[in-house]
Amino acid sequence: MFRLHRPLADMVSHVMPLRLLSVLLLSPLPLAADDWPQWGGPQGDCVWRETGVVDELPSGLLPRKWSTPVGEGYSGPAVADGLVYVTDRQSEARTERVLCLDAETGAEVWKHEYPARYTISYPAGPRATPVIDAGRVYTIGAQGDMFCFNARDGAILWQKNFEKDYAANIPVWGMAAAPVVDGDRLITLVGGADGATVVAFDKTTGKELWRAIDDPAVGYVPPRLFAFGGKLQVICWHPEAVTSLDPETGKVVWEVPFKVQQGLCVSSPQRAGNRLFFTAFYNGPLMLEVADDGQSAKVVWKGSSNSEIQTDGLHSIMPTPIVTSENIYGVCSYGQLRGLDADTGKRLWETFEATGNDRWWNAFLIPNGDRVFLHNEQGDLIIARLSPQGYDELSRAKLVEPTRTVRRRMTIWSHPAFAMKSVFARNDREIVRVDLAK
Repeated sequence: MFRLHRPLADMVSHVMPLRLLSVLLLSPLPLAADDWPQWGGPQGDCVWRETGVVDELPSGLLPRKWSTPVGEGYSGPAVADGLVYVTDRQSEARTERVLCLDAETGAEVWKHEYPARYTISYPAGPRATPVIDAGRVYTIGAQGDMFCFNARDGAILWQKNFEKDYAANIPVWGMAAAPVVDGDRLITLVGGADGATVVAFDKTTGKELWRAIDDPAVGYVPPRLFAFGGKLQVICWHPEAVTSLDPETGKVVWEVPFKVQQGLCVSSPQRAGNRLFFTAFYNGPLMLEVADDGQSAKVVWKGSSNSEIQTDGLHSIMPTPIVTSENIYGVCSYGQLRGLDADTGKRLWETFEATGNDRWWNAFLIPNGDRVFLHNEQGDLIIARLSPQGYDELSRAKLVEPTRTVRRRMTIWSHPAFAMKSVFARNDREIVRVDLAK
């Protein structure tokens, strides 16, 4: 059976500078274990660490603790301090909304609605998951409208518009990357002119602290914070390269070229030890290894195919894979759930049992203990075990109905949140909470 990610403390040197120790102890990212306060959960790695959850699912439609109507949107929900935050689009009004709901009842606590005239492809709502930190919630709309709200009452504390304020080049499929908080900084993709692909803001005032990288294609993957060589780094995968930045200054620590077609860097980078794994729809997989001192990185192996059909390794369009020191598990370009050898990238197995077989087919993988919860684009929730030997499905039920037509099939492309021993999931009509406690 594969090993799960080691705790964050085990991923850094046992001899660490006092500043880093303070950052790790005080950082807002690892919030209460039963919250899902940002993209990918408390540690941003798409791992659900709560215990005491169900061993198997009942068949049929899972019973809802509550259901609340919402509009269109690809963004996932975030959950913190008894509140749920989700964004949507009201297409007839040409507006986007930020909704705050009571996590126990689904009742609306507050909402903010603002104009958003779309110029993007797939104009079906916001993409980026809200981020909750220290009594504030940060949201980014598909056209680059960024807000900082008081998390309790929805009062606007500050706001930006990437197109107006930074002459941003909004990517063809919209702004999709959620921001990340590091201490007093909010770091996010902006896609602006004059070297403002990535910008760090003062999280309380919105003041720009630094800008970095000059790549007008910007991409879609959120920045990630990792510690290497006893120091935090911001890992930014953009369409030209993987770039490590100093979170205090924005200066480049190291960079490895990795040009991807159509700007399709979407799947979040995953870490195992000193290695970082990336996967792109056309250009396939890339495994990097960061030096012990954290000051450089090298390619361990990468795919040789630039085809979405004749794939090697893993060519993901959206799903973030599970990565350990031994194995990689992820969904490829046409829905193939695959297991790879992490040392070589060699494919060990593949199956369509959890997925379908069509272009862009998607399923999200969320480890919990020795099992994996899979939420596929047909709205199924699956409990399975993944190992070097293959896929072992334990149970399956319907979580939400797919509501959007893509390539003549019905889909749902929104990542659920796992918190309060429950799953929070949405489609284009409703957001639901399903209790998964034993």
